[in-house]
Amino acid sequence: MKILMLNPPFLPKFSRQSRSPCVSKGGNLYYPYYLSYATGALEKAGFKPTLIDAVAKGWSHKDVVHFTEHFRPDLVVLDTSTPSIFNDVEVASKIKQSVSDTHVCLVGTHPTNLTEKTFKISEHIDSICRGEYDYTIVDLAHTIDEGKPLDSIQGLSFRKGKKIKHNKPRPLIKNLDELPFVSDVYKRHLNIEDYFYASVRHPEVTILTARGCPFSCSFCPIMFKGSYRVRSVENVVDEFEYIQNELPEVKEVMIEDPTFPVSKKRTIELCNLMIKRKIQLHWSCNARVDVDEETLKKMKEAHCRLMCVGFESPVQRVLDSVHKRTTKRLQLDFMRKARKVGILVHGCFIFGLPKDTKQTIRETIEFAKQLNPDTAQFYPMMIYPGTEAYEWAKKNGYLITEDYSKWLTPEGLHNTVISRPDLTNTELVELCDQARREFYLRSRYIFSKLKQIIIKPEEAKRTFKSARIFFKYLFKGSHVKEYSHF
Repeated sequence: MKILMLNPPFLPKFSRQSRSPCVSKGGNLYYPYYLSYATGALEKAGFKPTLIDAVAKGWSHKDVVHFTEHFRPDLVVLDTSTPSIFNDVEVASKIKQSVSDTHVCLVGTHPTNLTEKTFKISEHIDSICRGEYDYTIVDLAHTIDEGKPLDSIQGLSFRKGKKIKHNKPRPLIKNLDELPFVSDVYKRHLNIEDYFYASVRHPEVTILTARGCPFSCSFCPIMFKGSYRVRSVENVVDEFEYIQNELPEVKEVMIEDPTFPVSKKRTIELCNLMIKRKIQLHWSCNARVDVDEETLKKMKEAHCRLMCVGFESPVQRVLDSVHKRTTKRLQLDFMRKARKVGILVHGCFIFGLPKDTKQTIRETIEFAKQLNPDTAQFYPMMIYPGTEAYEWAKKNGYLITEDYSKWLTPEGLHNTVISRPDLTNTELVELCDQARREFYLRSRYIFSKLKQIIIKPEEAKRTFKSARIFFKYLFKGSHVKEYSHF
């Protein structure tokens, strides 16, 4: 049986797997890691899928159709995202029209949360996997291969005649150690040099040591919110050892868990085992500001280099409005501890949260400069179907369009479809542009980066690579159409 796992073409350097899918100003290109994990699950089940990242390859719609006409897959699984969904369905339709007997299946958070609406976009969609789809795809492949009906596949919605049938939900995977190492899938299917994360040394690989998140930030679109599950410490360190031995070109591992050091006990156990087994790879992770100093010290000892941290805002009512469960005091203390132990921080800040005003955004910009992380991102608030923030915007009449192609600027940069009487969408994007210029063009920041490059030459490659693209946007800014319905 021929199976094509496809990250479909869209805009150059477009990352569907980013928490806010877009074309990054820093030149990032994320691995299609969930699609890759599912590819590994298929291989473990005895199939021989082909994984194609058409974005990384620079393929067009025409290139994909040409490939599928020659490959003639029995099953095509396409990854999706909210901003690219119309494009993704168009690719699916073109594949179905060129290879009529193939089964076309969509995966991702968008069709999970808007299943019926997604089916209505095109009659060429045969099925949608809802939620965690590794084993749903395995069952789908077995069922198609055996010529059986699809009615018993948990987590699957499918077209049956003129009706859409929704099978019962699939339970989440309890034992994540069952899944093959995603780094092994990368090695056999992808070109590691294609992927770049501006804060991380290149070349890098991205892995997950857990799925889900125990927190409930209202704007976060992660697929398994509230369903936190972890891989065993031994299994994670085994993968680090595999990467170190089998992918010697890799300079760093990015742990893309929504927040890695959730459990102090697990984090310290993991770091101790990395130290014991002499893992020399540097690594970075996503973290919150409530990590204590003892844990940070152990992470540094185990070669943690950088943490990506969502500060969002220093204003308590703004933080509370999105259930962030942090404080300004925690944020300041966290930066002090991170500097003390020598771990770099990439800080993220969001403008336009429910209790934000122009004044609180001004406070956030000044606070970002006070924190002075190694790098910083400033986002307009991005909302996605299935999140509390999306429902908040709709209920209050702040959602200017449900045309998902408008979630990005024409170049694929972050836009916002939230427009309030006191903060229009255009103002939010312009404030983000202003914040970036103020943060990065400070003499203090410029000299600190020059000093970093001199003292740590190994940081130069990723700094110069991201700066080449980033500074074009820094001076040019983002251009969005202003909407007003007030």
